[in-house]
Order: sequence, then structure tokens, then C-alpha cells
Amino acid sequence: MTHIWAVWLALLLDRLLADPRRFHPVCWIGQMIAYMDRRFNKGRWRKGKGVFTLFVVCTFTFVMSYALIASAYRLSLIVGVFVEAIIIFTSIAPTSLAKAAYDVLDPLKRDNIDEARKNVAMIVGRDTEKLQEDGIVRACVETVAENTSDGVTAPLFYAFLGGGALAMLYRAVNTCDSMLGYKNERYAQFGWASARLDDAFNYVPARLTACVMLLIHRANIRMWKLLFRDARNHPSPNSGWCEAAMAALLGVQLGGVNTYNGVISVRPTIGDASVPLKCEHIKQAVAIMRRTTIAFTIGGSLLAVACTWG
Repeated sequence: MTHIWAVWLALLLDRLLADPRRFHPVCWIGQMIAYMDRRFNKGRWRKGKGVFTLFVVCTFTFVMSYALIASAYRLSLIVGVFVEAIIIFTSIAPTSLAKAAYDVLDPLKRDNIDEARKNVAMIVGRDTEKLQEDGIVRACVETVAENTSDGVTAPLFYAFLGGGALAMLYRAVNTCDSMLGYKNERYAQFGWASARLDDAFNYVPARLTACVMLLIHRANIRMWKLLFRDARNHPSPNSGWCEAAMAALLGVQLGGVNTYNGVISVRPTIGDASVPLKCEHIKQAVAIMRRTTIAFTIGGSLLAVACTWG
């Protein structure tokens, strides 16, 4: 029951404060990963060194989070819930995700394509210099869809399962993947374990999130068919689920051709282009993300109560 109160308080803190720019645990996790990368990502046995790096980062994060939360609960229930809420708060980012999306939307509304390209480059890895409005909108909507799970519902899922310590463990795994899980010469071996573990951690949350998206928006049969048809049209085994759900609800087509460091990447499309991509779809995607977050939290809370009293 304390996890439930902590989760709701964490969402309130996120709404009021968004991500703190200083003294953020994820930044400390990133610094640790960067150090391990510099220290071990060289020479022989890179895959083994990558496994060791993942183990050290995740173990340290979980143990420190658990110790802090346990110490707080020993002081009092109220202090424990508040400390746990702060830790869960630092593992989620719905308000920051919405702000990043609106930072792309606002210049598009002013017909300032250059500023929109600059802002969308802050949240995607693809080349953005030549993107037109539809390409910018697609990149932003895809990011909102994917991060609805990665940045919001997945850490909430683990918070319900095991409190703030498990939520921070998820965040450590996800950060390792975001920094090391690239399929290039430098990270193919060293980041292998991080990418595989992140896929495992996101397997259930991504699929739950996609289903919640469609359920709360009363999706029709065609939308459900589109979800199961296109969810696997993505290089990631998990990201395609939320993107397919988002595409179905908006009636747009995601995926397709992107450029990374000048190299063209052709991916299968996700969704049917019932309507062309417009800047209004960014606002709609953020609204879907927010409603999904609340519905996911309500559902998790009710399930946790049922398990507790059952």
C-alpha cells in the first residue's frame, strides 16, 4: 500500500516540478556508465566487460536506492513514503516528455521550421536538418509514443511491483541501454548485455501500455488489428507496440525512411495513413500519453489493492 501512495505522490511531484536539472540520480547513473565505458570498453573480452559494467551499475543503483528507502521507513511511515516518492519521481518523466514535444510544436505553429528541427534533434537520434513539417511531426510523435512506456509506464510498472528501488533499477538498465546499446563497432559487444536486458525489462510494460492506450480510448476492431499487425515493424522488440497503438489512434503512418549520420535507413511503416501528419498530432499524442499514464496508474493501484487484500 505504501508503494501506491508513493507512486501517486511521485506523479504529483512530476506535475509540479518536472525533471530537476541538478542533482538528478539518472545523471549520476550516466556518469557512472560513462566512466565504466572509458575504463573497460577497449581491448579484448568486451562482451564480458559489458556484462560486468551492467552488473556494477545496476547493483549499485538498486542497493543504494533500497538502503535509502529502508532507512527512511525506519524513521517513520510518512518519511518513508515521501523519500520513496522522490525516488520514483526521478525515474519517470511525463511532464518533461510533454514539454519536449511542445517545444517542437510551438515553433511549427509559428512556421519556424528551423527552430522545430533544432528542438526535435534534442529528442531523436536521426538527422533532422532536412526534415519538413511531416517528418518533424513523425519524429516527435514516435518519441512520445515510445517514451510513454520507456519514460513513464515502465518505471511505474516496476514501482508497483517493488517500490522505488525496483523503479530505479529499471531506470539504470534503461540508461545503460540508451548509452551503450548501439549496434555499431564500438558498442556491438560492450553494449550487448545492456540492450538485451533492457529488451527483457520492457517486454511486459510496452505491451501493457499499448493495450491500455487502446482500451481507454475505446479503440475499434480495426485499431486492434492494426496494433497486432504492425507492432513488430520496428527494430526494437518493444518500441513498435506503443508506436503502433499511437498510429492507430491518430490515424497516421509512422516509421519508414530515416537518416542517421548521413546513412539512409529504411524501416517498415507502422499504421495506415488515413490522414496526413500535421502539427496538431503532436498535441494529440501528448494528450494520449497523459491519459494513458493516469489510466495505467489507476489500474496498477487497483490491482495492487486487490493483491494486498486478497
